[in-house]
Amino acid sequence: MAGWRGFAAAALLLFVATASPTAAQTPPVEGIQIGLSTDAVSITAGFSGADLTIFGSLENPDPLVARQGRYDVIVVLEGPPRPVVVRRKDRVLGVWINLESETFENVPMSYSVATTRPLQDITEPNSYKQLSLGAANLYMKPADAGDSPATIEEFTAALRERKTATGLYSENVGGVQFLSQNLFRATVRLAPDVPVGTHKARAFLFKSGMFIKESSAQLEIRKSGFEQSIFRVAHEYSFLYGVFAVSLAMLTGWLGRLVFRKD
Repeated sequence: MAGWRGFAAAALLLFVATASPTAAQTPPVEGIQIGLSTDAVSITAGFSGADLTIFGSLENPDPLVARQGRYDVIVVLEGPPRPVVVRRKDRVLGVWINLESETFENVPMSYSVATTRPLQDITEPNSYKQLSLGAANLYMKPADAGDSPATIEEFTAALRERKTATGLYSENVGGVQFLSQNLFRATVRLAPDVPVGTHKARAFLFKSGMFIKESSAQLEIRKSGFEQSIFRVAHEYSFLYGVFAVSLAMLTGWLGRLVFRKD
C-alpha cells in the first residue's frame, strides 16, 4: 500500500513538473493604451485647422512580432453624433431646387483616421465592417427605414462624399508611427469647422491582420473667448437670441438706409 502511495505521489510531481513550464511559457495577452496631453481643446473664430497628436503604447508586445513589423495600429478621432439631413437638388425650369431629402440619425460630425499602413494592407474588409472602422464602414442609420435601399445607399454615399470634401472625414496613411517596440504616436487632423462637443479617440491594435484589442479616451472641443459666449447664449437662451438677432438686423438695415439715402 505504501508503495502504491509513493508511486502516486511521484506521478503527481512529474505531472506538475511537466505542466508548469508550459503554463510559464504561455505568452501574455497583448493590449493597447492611448493618452491625450489634454482633455479639452479650445478654438476661436479664426481657427483654420490643426493636427492633434495622440500617444499610445502596446502592452505585453511580442518582441519578435514587433521587430518583424507585424503590429498595426489604427487611431480614430470621432466627433459627436448628430442628426443630418441630406438634400438632392435638381434643375426644374432653369432653377435648382431641393426635390428629395434623407435624414440620418446619430451621424459622426467628424471622423479622422490615422494608420500605420494603408487600410487594405492591414486586414480584410470584413474586419473593418464588423468593427465599423473607417468612414466607408460607418453605419448611417436612416430616420425612415421604409425608404428603398437604393435611395438610402445613394444619399449615404453623398453624405460621405460631402464630409470628405469639407475635410471633416479624413484619412492620414502613415499617421501612426512606432517610436519603439511598444510606444507609438498618432497624428489626426482637426478640420477648420470641426464641431464642438465631446469627441472620442479610439485606438485599434492588429497583429498579423488579426484584431487584438481596442482602447479609447475622450476629448472636449469647445469655443473660447467671445465666440464661446455667443455660442452659449444662442443655445441656452435661443428665443432671446433670436429676438436680438432680428432686432439687430432691422437696426442695421435702418441705419444703412439713413447713411446711404439720397436726398
